[in-house]
Amino acid sequence: MKIEFKEEQKFTQWWLWIVLIGIGILPIFGMYKQLILGEKFGDNPMSDFGLIIFCVIIFGVIALFWFMRLKTEIDENEIRMKFFPFVKKKVHWKEIKSVEIVNYGFVGYGIRIGSKYGTVYNTNGNKGLAIELKNGKKFVIGTQKVSELNKIVEKAKTLQNA
Repeated sequence: MKIEFKEEQKFTQWWLWIVLIGIGILPIFGMYKQLILGEKFGDNPMSDFGLIIFCVIIFGVIALFWFMRLKTEIDENEIRMKFFPFVKKKVHWKEIKSVEIVNYGFVGYGIRIGSKYGTVYNTNGNKGLAIELKNGKKFVIGTQKVSELNKIVEKAKTLQNA
């Protein structure tokens, strides 16, 4: 029996991008005012060098959100999860104690430590694949493809019990 599941998620929330773009406008305006027009920006202005570093950091954060991806791949041998650029996991089915689709509630986006399901990796929503390993570790991989993932998990459970 062939098992194959692939999902790639990214941060697509319109409100998040409005916030990030809004934050990105501030250092651009500051650099224009201070470096181009020669007027100090703000009541307690940064040095020109400080303003440039601030701008680089802000655009680094925006770029990070642009390039972040949560990739999930499942086959008959293992579950692979990559939350680029932070985490990469590979778990063989024989290491898994239990696996189920859960509604973990809103815990925020990104990597959340300390939920009742262990570490949660997500970019959107509140549903995911909860995995408990035989060694006691737990984690959740968020998904937007709940029904498709549920079918794959049921197939995998059947295959593992055969």
